[in-house]
Amino acid sequence: MKREKIFPVVIIGAGPAGLSAAYELALQNIKTLVLEKDPKYVGGLAKTLNYKGFRFDIGGHRFFSKNKEIENLWNKILGRDLLLKKRLSRIFYRKKFFHYPLQPLNALVNLGFLTAIGVFASYVLARVFPIKNEHSFEDWVVNRFGRRLYTIFFKTYTEKVWGIPCNKISKDWAAQRIRDLSLKELILNAFLGRKKHGEVVKTLTDRFKYPKLGPGMFWWKVKEIIEDHSSSVLLGSPAVSVLHNGKKITSVIVEREGSKINILGDHFISSMPLVELINCLNPKPPSRVLHVAQNLKYRDFLLVVVVIAKKNLFPDQWIYIHDPNVRVGRIQNFKNWSDLMVPKSDLTCLGLEYFCSKKDELWNKADDKIIEIAVKELEFLGFINKTEVLSRKVIRVTEAYPVYDRGYLSKVQIIRKYLQNFTNLQVVGRNGMHKYNNQDHAMMTGLLAARNIMGGKFDLWRVTSDAVYGDERGKGVTVGERLTPKRLG
Repeated sequence: MKREKIFPVVIIGAGPAGLSAAYELALQNIKTLVLEKDPKYVGGLAKTLNYKGFRFDIGGHRFFSKNKEIENLWNKILGRDLLLKKRLSRIFYRKKFFHYPLQPLNALVNLGFLTAIGVFASYVLARVFPIKNEHSFEDWVVNRFGRRLYTIFFKTYTEKVWGIPCNKISKDWAAQRIRDLSLKELILNAFLGRKKHGEVVKTLTDRFKYPKLGPGMFWWKVKEIIEDHSSSVLLGSPAVSVLHNGKKITSVIVEREGSKINILGDHFISSMPLVELINCLNPKPPSRVLHVAQNLKYRDFLLVVVVIAKKNLFPDQWIYIHDPNVRVGRIQNFKNWSDLMVPKSDLTCLGLEYFCSKKDELWNKADDKIIEIAVKELEFLGFINKTEVLSRKVIRVTEAYPVYDRGYLSKVQIIRKYLQNFTNLQVVGRNGMHKYNNQDHAMMTGLLAARNIMGGKFDLWRVTSDAVYGDERGKGVTVGERLTPKRLG
């Protein structure tokens, strides 16, 4: 085993959190080594892949934040390469497009007069006779939108994404994810504007910025800045062991080009999934910590990229598929994020997203079978004829969404308490903290972790879902989290 010299800071993971930390340290001339397991790309879940000249995201990333520091950082690094886009992301139901957020006139026309009357009657009924003692996601939504609208626009998509019946999902998730919305609020927003108490409702944001070559463009530029300041980003270098003496992390062993390298450091920042970090620790943590880490759950998903011999299919950046007859949950149209995402303007590149878990039957099908399903569903939905398909590829994304199932909070608390033993270790980012939040949140945790190394005293768990530090309304890991469903007992 080759032993490397000591680095002032060693960072595991070149995603938004890890690279943001390295960037902040590089500007202060603090030498950093970033270790990334991906052999080709940086950016983590915000990377941009390239397939035969077609660029595409893993899930699509809007560059929008309520944190002005993050907005300024994007603008500073990308400048004119950051496009201003008008958001269009509609719901596709019964082979018709519904604006999202819902617009009353559009919904009325597409649903038809009789169905619209039924929706309104259902809403009135829910307001007059609400479900008492709201318990589930279904209860919460029905009380605010009516059962008919719930069935049409909430039930199918939610169950596709999380694989849990809506009446088995805690109401807490709805209370945060749809907290500013009701049928009444949608109507007011449609006619009176999209602000609540003078503040932009994030769910209703209709403009965002986007790098002209995808989000990976931003992260490659960040990588170049880091390396220009004498720090390093090593691709194809997964951490396989994290050595410690009980009080401090001493080194990280990585696999690189067939060899193992022991890298020593003074400070360590980890954005690898919490369960992987716990499993990599050597000596092993106590059995209780190992047990709770093994029980942290994630939602995975499949991205099926399909290149089609059509110039225009639909103008949206992405559409939500609410048809219960197909398994696809969302379809990205990458040329509508930026014209430069496709090499030829007369072609279209779609990304079909299938939410699942590694144990699911769909995940374990061969790529050609998954592609066959995707093409058939595009035909069923009326978008293409299979003869128009020129090329296709399956991308498997593991641990995409940390799941907040019943008892997850106590599990994370146990792991947090144990990791506090290591005075030179910080965990950051979506998977590093097991927090289902956006790119700007991950970036802010990375920036603050770097500032802690430079003498700051920031509690990274207090970064809110809006990427703002220090929301006094909550405590601990519950502050500002972007929730995922909790299964009811």
